[in-house]
Amino acid sequence: MTDKKPAGLDNGLTNYGDRDFARYLRRSFASSMGYTGASLDKPIVGICTTESGFNNCHRHFPEMIEAVKRGVLAAGALPVTFPVISLGEVFLSPTSLVYRNLMAMSVEEMIRAQPMDSVVLMGGCDKTVPALLMGAYSAGKPAALVVAGPMMTGRHKGERLGACTDCRRFWSKYRAGDVDKQEIDQVEGRLAVTSGTCAVMGTASTMALLAETLGMMLPHTAAIPAVHADRLRASEETGTLAAQMAMTGGPRPESLITRASIENALRVLLAVSGSTNAIVHLAAIAGRAGIDIDLADFNRLSDETPVLVDLKPVGNGYMEDFHAAGGLEGVLRGIEDKLNLECRDVTGQTLGERLARPLSDPIDRAVIRTADNPVDPLGGLIALTGTLAPEGAILKRAAATPALLEHEGRAVVFSSLEDLAARIDDPTLDVAADDILVLQNAGPRSASGMPEAGYLPIPKKLAAKGVKDMVRISDARMSGTAFGTIVLHVTPETDLGGPLALVRNGDRIRLSASEKRIDLLVHEEELARRRKEFSPNTTEPARGYALLYRRHVLPATKGCDFDFLRVSA
Repeated sequence: MTDKKPAGLDNGLTNYGDRDFARYLRRSFASSMGYTGASLDKPIVGICTTESGFNNCHRHFPEMIEAVKRGVLAAGALPVTFPVISLGEVFLSPTSLVYRNLMAMSVEEMIRAQPMDSVVLMGGCDKTVPALLMGAYSAGKPAALVVAGPMMTGRHKGERLGACTDCRRFWSKYRAGDVDKQEIDQVEGRLAVTSGTCAVMGTASTMALLAETLGMMLPHTAAIPAVHADRLRASEETGTLAAQMAMTGGPRPESLITRASIENALRVLLAVSGSTNAIVHLAAIAGRAGIDIDLADFNRLSDETPVLVDLKPVGNGYMEDFHAAGGLEGVLRGIEDKLNLECRDVTGQTLGERLARPLSDPIDRAVIRTADNPVDPLGGLIALTGTLAPEGAILKRAAATPALLEHEGRAVVFSSLEDLAARIDDPTLDVAADDILVLQNAGPRSASGMPEAGYLPIPKKLAAKGVKDMVRISDARMSGTAFGTIVLHVTPETDLGGPLALVRNGDRIRLSASEKRIDLLVHEEELARRRKEFSPNTTEPARGYALLYRRHVLPATKGCDFDFLRVSA
């Protein structure tokens, strides 16, 4: 921390060529909002909120904001709320990932441009947390994050339901004819029954845990359910902390998000068998600090970091169970010997100091296992390379069918999402259960904006015969709530003429999780011929952000950030 004196309302005065006039004018306009002079003399804590009518996950933010304000005021600072772009995962077209960078830019610029000494970041839904962290890191002011928290589960015919793993499970049953229209309509209304993020270890919950691991949140707060009173207490305590940070000038994100804390976050990602999207987001956050995530190093971590958490989509429990079982604390203690304990958090303590404190409650080992009795001795995710993905791809091996992790099959290729939608359920589609489904043109630069379409549906005629999983390959992403033997983020992507663009129906592809390879078994002479025939897509959006995005988005291995926002390693 520093001893920098808080500037409060004098932060970043508008330049009229007369500083005293600028201060006089600003205080005059601030007074119009009913503030007293005493309030305007205090340090200012900005409250960066992503509340929106198009974001169901954040509908409880008004109550959380009031709790943050209580904490700020009690500590002697002035809270000022300001909005930024909100990203409601299912309400955006083409995808929320496309707009993550736009949100990160708005976060960075509004923190930098407006008068505040520190900021409380409020997010939760999948892309909001990485966007907040990316923007706050680049803005360089003291910042603390508070998340929405996971929603509670619903009930259907005696079983618990949690968005969105169970929505995918029931939709698969519906496609296979095992569930009728009346029941699927019932399930639709029972999947998401409270405010908050998805009830399973999807991207939102994964990113909350990683943000706490990075040190950007109060300890023990990542997994508190959205509707729990502790969520409000955590908000108030974050407000108090942010006021203290405003007065002391730190810590700033650059002192917390380091190479060591990024590695800790990767360890936690593997131990909780978290979302594949987290690799993209961590790469983007790390990129703001000039740090590259090396895929070979990631695989080394994966091979020595066990999965400890028994949670959907790859286990049995839900986030409310995880919180009650001990939350992130239980995971950190389970892999303590593999963590860098010198990393600090927003409170100033080191991870070692945190873990040295006695537990207030025992860890429920039915949900959070020990390292000597893991759910799986290997980490939940791995990176693949090979002739089909020379720059890398991601596989969530914990979510895969074990028998398919070593598999060779015939490619059934879909050239786009439109082609997929038109043909996947065609009864004449030439496809068998041991084939490999391949989707092209769904990467970051594509018109579809790298959607969560890697979870290609099982062709209806195979689903009706009981086929539950197939190897599926694409340059797209997959929802953190999904499952299956799915190879994602294939790089270089189709749009850049990577090998994925050269795959044709009938080609043989081999997946080997043990060798961490994905290979296109086509002679180089034939691939060279296909490369000559490849015509890159030169069509660009006519204007605006879409044009900016296509010209500047980086590949998945660099986090899909913009090239002009990433710091060179």
